[in-house]
Amino acid sequence: MSNAALDRLKARFARIGAINEAAGILHWDAAAMMPPGGGHARGEQLAALAGVAHELLTDPRTADDLAAAEAHGEWEAANLALMRRAHARATALPVDLVEAMSRANSACEKVWRQAKQDADFGKVAKLLGEVVALQRQAARALGERLGMDPYDALMDGYQPGVTSADVEPVFAAYEAWLREALPRAEEIQARRPAPLPIRGRFPVEAQRALCREMAERVGLEFKHARLDESLHPFCGGNPSDVRITTFYDEENPAKALLGVLHETGHAMYERHLPAGFARQPVGESAGMAAHESQSLIVEMQACRSDAFLAFLGPRLRAALGVEAKVAAPENLARLWRRVARGFIRVDADELTYPAHVILRFRLERALIAGGLEVPDLPAAWNEAMRAMLGIVPPDDAQGCLQDIHWHDGAFGYFPSYTLGAMAAAQLMAAIRREIPDLDAQLARGDMAPMMRWLNLHVHGQGARLGFQDLLRAATGKPLDPADFTAHLTVRYLTA
Repeated sequence: MSNAALDRLKARFARIGAINEAAGILHWDAAAMMPPGGGHARGEQLAALAGVAHELLTDPRTADDLAAAEAHGEWEAANLALMRRAHARATALPVDLVEAMSRANSACEKVWRQAKQDADFGKVAKLLGEVVALQRQAARALGERLGMDPYDALMDGYQPGVTSADVEPVFAAYEAWLREALPRAEEIQARRPAPLPIRGRFPVEAQRALCREMAERVGLEFKHARLDESLHPFCGGNPSDVRITTFYDEENPAKALLGVLHETGHAMYERHLPAGFARQPVGESAGMAAHESQSLIVEMQACRSDAFLAFLGPRLRAALGVEAKVAAPENLARLWRRVARGFIRVDADELTYPAHVILRFRLERALIAGGLEVPDLPAAWNEAMRAMLGIVPPDDAQGCLQDIHWHDGAFGYFPSYTLGAMAAAQLMAAIRREIPDLDAQLARGDMAPMMRWLNLHVHGQGARLGFQDLLRAATGKPLDPADFTAHLTVRYLTA
């Protein structure tokens, strides 16, 4: 006999999922296609959709069905537990706050684009202050409902089950390791030949064709995907209609190519989520740290490996006319795995990238707690960068304005980047144990065996397992940062 309450819940969550998918396409359009004058109307559209989804989730009938529903089987039980979690988070926030946050985020993000271009934090400071005030309000409400620290309640929205208490020791240990590893890596690098840069002008159309070809090599099917342009590369859409974007620079084709490989990792996760639970909570990803592990296992672990660079070099020559000596695998390795203390997170090497995340984690936690106010953010950012990497940004475009996240209300997201990098190294170590000839496959540009392993152990698991349990099932242990530092040691600290 069917469980009527559970059936009603599944229908309701499918409707919420469809609304969220529509909002996702509107977000993509705002970043990739919408004319500048459409910002205000788009903000109202997104706020309306957020409000409708919130009302469906907080409807008293949802609570009644959650109380009455019974699930049979592991997947159904996990789905029902995730429904209850989503309901608890939603009912902690009044609908007027949800809509106000959506409007504030849209307005701030729109102005941020110009402020970043002009390197003028003052242009967006007031709007960012409004976003932060609303985020504090939401964090307090969520924290009270869930029995969590306010900032942890925001983190929980991106990577369930991971708190700042989990992250702090991991980040502190990495910071201590980096303090010794970075100078050593720089010393080793200085003894090697300097990389030959890719010089010339490379038409966008040629770059786009190569990017598409490489995305297909990873396994992305363009009958279910699009590749477009935006200021900040991202992956959006839904499993049957994935949208990835990149940014083309005619003098630096690596920017678009590596960005597309990164976003394709995200896209492959979305494409291979369990179709039988589409638009259900258990059919979604296991969280943003899990998602970042998939982009980084493709871009950093596989596509920047010596083996794949041996395949990619000839394609750069054929598609873009890059000189043979520049496209040589050993030169690409020196060029794309170069350690440098830079200002920009998205351009950072694997070794220093976590420092950028640690900085943001500490600043956003202070912003939510009230220990840091928005007008003081640029100075706090610059001081943290000086302490972390010994450099100070020359302007705010290369400092606190560089990322979209805070201006779009995404507080609690940043830790997922480095947790994802660590998980990617752990997953790749497991793949290498199970596929001993992986490098030979990558040297042929064949990613299918690696992707089949990820489809089985990560993508197809949806949100059935939490982050730690997903890693435990796939690799035999929960998150182990030692796999990440071991990977970095081999790649950057071996003379």
